[in-house]
Amino acid sequence: MTHKDLHKHIESTSNIIGNTWPLYSFVTSNPLAGYQDMTFNKAVEHAKSYLGSNVYPKGEMLTKALNEGSIKKNILEKNLKDNGFTDSPENYLNLLSRSSSREIEEVSSGLDRITAKWLSAFFDEGMAEWEMPNKKKGFYKAWRKLAMYDSILGIASKNEIPKTSEETLINLLEPYTNEEIAEIFTQHLAALPGWTGYIKYRITNQTEWQKSYPITLTDYLAVRLFIAKQLNLDFLSKKTSKNKDNEILKLQHIFLQSWEISWQDSIKNLLENQQIKTKKQNTRPNAQMVFCIDTRSELIRRHIEKTGNYETFGYAGFFGIATDYENIETGVVRKSCPPILPSSYKTSEIPQLEKGGEFKQLKKTAKRISSKNYILKRLKNMLPSAFGFVEGTGIFYGFAMILRTLAPSKSKAIKIDQNRNVEKVCEPHLKSASHQKNKDVSVNEKVTIVKTAFDLLGWRNFAPVVVFAGHGSHTANNPFASSLDCGACAASPGRHNARMLAKLANDKEVRTVLSIKFGIEIPNDTIFIGAEHNTTTDFVELFDSHIPESHNYILDQIKQDLSKAQTTATKERLNLDVNSKNAAIKKSLNWSETRPEWGLAKNAGFIIGSRNLTKNLNLDGSCFLHSYDWELDTKGKALQGIMQGPMVVTQWINNHYYFSTVDNEVFGGGTKITHNVVGKFGVVQGNGGDLKTGLPLQSVNVSDTEIYHQPLRLSVFIHAPKTRVSKILLNNKNLKSLLDNEWIYLIVIDPLDSNKMLKYETNLNWTLLDQHEELESEEKITFTKNKIEEEVFI
Repeated sequence: MTHKDLHKHIESTSNIIGNTWPLYSFVTSNPLAGYQDMTFNKAVEHAKSYLGSNVYPKGEMLTKALNEGSIKKNILEKNLKDNGFTDSPENYLNLLSRSSSREIEEVSSGLDRITAKWLSAFFDEGMAEWEMPNKKKGFYKAWRKLAMYDSILGIASKNEIPKTSEETLINLLEPYTNEEIAEIFTQHLAALPGWTGYIKYRITNQTEWQKSYPITLTDYLAVRLFIAKQLNLDFLSKKTSKNKDNEILKLQHIFLQSWEISWQDSIKNLLENQQIKTKKQNTRPNAQMVFCIDTRSELIRRHIEKTGNYETFGYAGFFGIATDYENIETGVVRKSCPPILPSSYKTSEIPQLEKGGEFKQLKKTAKRISSKNYILKRLKNMLPSAFGFVEGTGIFYGFAMILRTLAPSKSKAIKIDQNRNVEKVCEPHLKSASHQKNKDVSVNEKVTIVKTAFDLLGWRNFAPVVVFAGHGSHTANNPFASSLDCGACAASPGRHNARMLAKLANDKEVRTVLSIKFGIEIPNDTIFIGAEHNTTTDFVELFDSHIPESHNYILDQIKQDLSKAQTTATKERLNLDVNSKNAAIKKSLNWSETRPEWGLAKNAGFIIGSRNLTKNLNLDGSCFLHSYDWELDTKGKALQGIMQGPMVVTQWINNHYYFSTVDNEVFGGGTKITHNVVGKFGVVQGNGGDLKTGLPLQSVNVSDTEIYHQPLRLSVFIHAPKTRVSKILLNNKNLKSLLDNEWIYLIVIDPLDSNKMLKYETNLNWTLLDQHEELESEEKITFTKNKIEEEVFI
């Protein structure tokens, strides 16, 4: 086997694992992303085979859904019958509840434990006081120098180990055929999917840690298989899970599909009862507020609209700015846009006019806090001082613990909220992310960012105040805090991008070019404000320090109404009649709270269209909402951008929640109660083992056995002509593949055909949504490339 053959085997077999994202930048993504070129059925069958996982909702989940009416019995019975299952749904549910899902035989838990020990030592990102020697030389070389000190392995000298990982693998695998080598790699990569997924993440994203301390999947496999050889373990397990009962998998898919069709039917009924207006209001709203498409925005938008003359919009929470954000306090630079986008810009903070002195003081304070934290960490962790430090400071930590437990609000108030000082003293500054340092962004680039936002939102007029509200989640003692922040901002809070877009839209040069070149007239009295929606408390904070006095009266009213909306929203969300605001705040500050908020649980749909489609509807936090006006998007470019970007990202989120729910042990994070943070970047269950890859149990379940999130694949509803959508799909193979392979459902509400709802089947065929079968031949809508190219966007 040559080096080229070796790497080809590793590349082809690594699809079994997805990326494992670090805690500080926790991106919800499809754990089976490597298999999206397969149908959903085949992909989950493959995952079940190697990971030994549940891939469909369990029998008890389906039973509960049927009993509660979430699965409509008439739809289920028809679906069963159409697929040749003639018995009652109840009998099939009994069969599914009895079926076993754990069939895979592990290669070796001892091998897993030893391998994970070496990986955790190498990957540490500053949590350990003493780092593993020789890390800069890479994982394999660092391990090779230390392996002889691990008595379990029985290695007398490093000379017993080949100098390179490639050489090790070629030697070890010499007796095996190509087919066996592929199987060996697949099994061993799947044995620790959390750790191998983190290797993939570091390689894919070329993080600073990866650049300083490199590791490859080749290194991992070489170390693992060499250890296996020393332990006299077979490289191939005696068996892998083969789907002995294909009928079970087929039944599970039928029940899942029936649940999804039932959900679509419910949304269809809601939307049909809503009068879809095409004419826009003539009256000017007091304010327009743009929130992230995040499912948690649906609640606050509905309650804000009820408080006054307000218009709300949905837009991907990075606000169209592909940027990295530099934290002024720590100097750490992190992505603040979807991972699928390269970062074109870098956002930093500069002092506002006449606040240079406060800015300097802010940096001094940040430096002092950083130094204090560093000293405390050293005192706690160094052997000479650890015991004395604990003895001497125990009483102070004890009082702090009591305060955090009994009076979390007061405990929080003691700390200086540095982030809020940043917004009061600084303004965001956009630079190019090119190799030319400190290169300013041109006016034309700024105009493009602002115009793109206006185009995607379908704006026709502007209120006196326009608020761009990013979102973040403020919780205590929560390793998974970033999983509750903005998914569109790569698990960063969206306020940085919101403030940046507001600044660009207020820029006089930008407004002039928009007017002269594009005919977009922004009234002189319109101001743009950045804001943040705290999804844990539903508090919307306006960053309005630069607003002229002429708008104070409007801002005062907006703030009063936002406070009212917070009260009514938290009442609904927490199901409390009184003190709902305080209850939400306490929940966010409680350091023992395992469910500070539900995040994006219950997500099942994505609605792209005017607010008239959904206004006043209670969607129970189940839908992403992206504003779109098909009449203004004459060439379909805005819709194509939404489908290529936000639609793909919401599918990632949806699949992450799906798999974390159907098998939290394999795809999720397990229970928070026994989590231990490893190296600042991940968690393990108990004192070791595999790195957890997904959401914790408490993010998707009400209890250990009862689910909160309904595991359904994403259903996308688009209010646009079907010809426009078909042309976009024809020109975007990746989007069409996601639909053809049933990772996403797509329903078009066609405004040119009485707002009929048409459901995408495969290969650009459509059926009426409520018929659940193909249209009659004379009505069947089949598109070919030539036919679509003859169509003209209307």
